[in-house]
Amino acid sequence: MTALGRGLRRFLDGLYLAGGALAALSLVTILAIIVGQMVARWTGLTFPGATSYAGYAMAAASFFAFAHALNHGSHIRVSILLNALGPKRRWLEIWCFAIGTVLTWFLARYAVKATYWSWKFKDVSQGQDATPLWIPQLAMSAGAILLAIAMTDHFLRVLFRGDAGIKSDTAEQSHGE
Repeated sequence: MTALGRGLRRFLDGLYLAGGALAALSLVTILAIIVGQMVARWTGLTFPGATSYAGYAMAAASFFAFAHALNHGSHIRVSILLNALGPKRRWLEIWCFAIGTVLTWFLARYAVKATYWSWKFKDVSQGQDATPLWIPQLAMSAGAILLAIAMTDHFLRVLFRGDAGIKSDTAEQSHGE
């Protein structure tokens, strides 16, 4: 691997790690919102929009975590079938990653499009908070783009190097124990 390739690999892995860190931060945000909601209830105050904000943070956590999970083998894969194929495994992985790459780029395109139109029409949430919807949709768009990049990365790796570069998942490591 060339210096450029190592630099790109380091950049992409850092990007996936940043997505995982943002997902973790979103989960901590959900915790803070829930605690804030509890404190508000105990003190007789209101926390308008707390449920909506927790939902936005959950969507952000999900979408930011997708690429990191893919890179670390946490997504559901049919490892038994892949291992049973032996040398033909590569062709099934190429086929799966090709379809996955196309689908994730479609998802990313439409997520960005939805975010753009929400911004353009000044669409707001229907709850008390009246949050401009493009703000939480931005996290979804960024996460979808990150997943599409990760899927493309793994597709190209399996296509040109013969290995997707996905670390073994926990089920494979435990051997079903």
